[in-house]
Amino acid sequence: MTGLSAITPIGNTLADYWQGLISGRNGIGPITRFDASKHACRIAGEVKGFDPHQYMDRKEAKRLDRFAQFAVCASKDALADAKLVIDDLNAEQIGVLIGTGVGGIKVLEDQQEIYLTKGPGKCSPFMIPMMIANMAAGMTAIHTGAKGPNNCTVTACAAGSNAVGDAFRLIQRGYAKAMICGGTEAAVTPLGLAGFASARALSFRNDDPDHACRPFDKDRDGFVMGEGAGILILEELDQAIARGAKIYGEMIGYAMTCDAYHMTAPVPEGLGASRAMSLAMKDAGITPDMVSYVNAHGTSTPANDVTETKAIKTALGESAYKIAISSTKSMTGHLLGGSGGIEAVATMLAIAHDQIPPTINLENPDPECDLDYVPQTSRKATVEVALSNSFGFGGHNVTLAFKKYHS
Repeated sequence: MTGLSAITPIGNTLADYWQGLISGRNGIGPITRFDASKHACRIAGEVKGFDPHQYMDRKEAKRLDRFAQFAVCASKDALADAKLVIDDLNAEQIGVLIGTGVGGIKVLEDQQEIYLTKGPGKCSPFMIPMMIANMAAGMTAIHTGAKGPNNCTVTACAAGSNAVGDAFRLIQRGYAKAMICGGTEAAVTPLGLAGFASARALSFRNDDPDHACRPFDKDRDGFVMGEGAGILILEELDQAIARGAKIYGEMIGYAMTCDAYHMTAPVPEGLGASRAMSLAMKDAGITPDMVSYVNAHGTSTPANDVTETKAIKTALGESAYKIAISSTKSMTGHLLGGSGGIEAVATMLAIAHDQIPPTINLENPDPECDLDYVPQTSRKATVEVALSNSFGFGGHNVTLAFKKYHS
């Protein structure tokens, strides 16, 4: 990992995001981007002060949905952080793989309104290219000049992690020397909010947004939607060394499984999630006792947190009780397909800085969630090896494995 970036509810730069994480900053508040007064849930983790015009002209920005704007801008920041210049000599060896769970839902909502009120002839000719999920990856390639492998993962809340893992595989197998990878999402919209609220998946703690997202706490009542993007520059080691790049750490393992059980509910005992963790460690050539930190999926829903705790215990055995675990969603909310991106960035920074972000709002631990979730305050600790979990509707389970780089 030679470049990192994040656009999140707790900061729009890498430095601000990291400072927000280690200080336990809450990014959740009342929704401001539209009138949510008629909604059962009226809170979210919104990105504040985002200006795409710092990265592209107004005409270009107008033709991109917010999810694609996040991806393009974060990708440019990650390339700048990596000091990786894409030119005619290397363009075909650098690819893009960016996941999203929903894609351009705001464009779809707006154009549906136009269709109903003004007729089909008034719909924008840009509606389809603005809406489709692959446009984050496609427009990132156009804006950066990356001509290598280009793809988009759409695996619900596992999409960002699948994108990072698949990028890892492409480099391993020689299809690329470097990949721009991660996840993006901008689904905090009237329809997106209504759908999740109707599914009873969200927190309805509207009067107390500071404490609404409380993973592993017995008083949790659902997740809080978030938005943003997390992008990583994953590079073949010899190339990174040859160009003198700074190296945050190494990616060493990746696995994905499926519960094949239910549309939205995890399989009992977290068996699919535990297999993903075990297979990622096997792929990485590590054992549970080597793991220092797990960035949990940790959604703050009644089902996930207990199930994930069981999965961690199954995969890590007795080591589960000795490993620091935290849910950074407690601060950012749940970015859906973007969550795997910002959480991979958080995991990589924890390794690079030897500091573990906290799980804020963990005040009354659920008796069934009895591991070390780093409550309230970040912790200084040597982090040699870390795992990052992402699970999605449809039964998708993904685990990424990272380790500290020693030259």
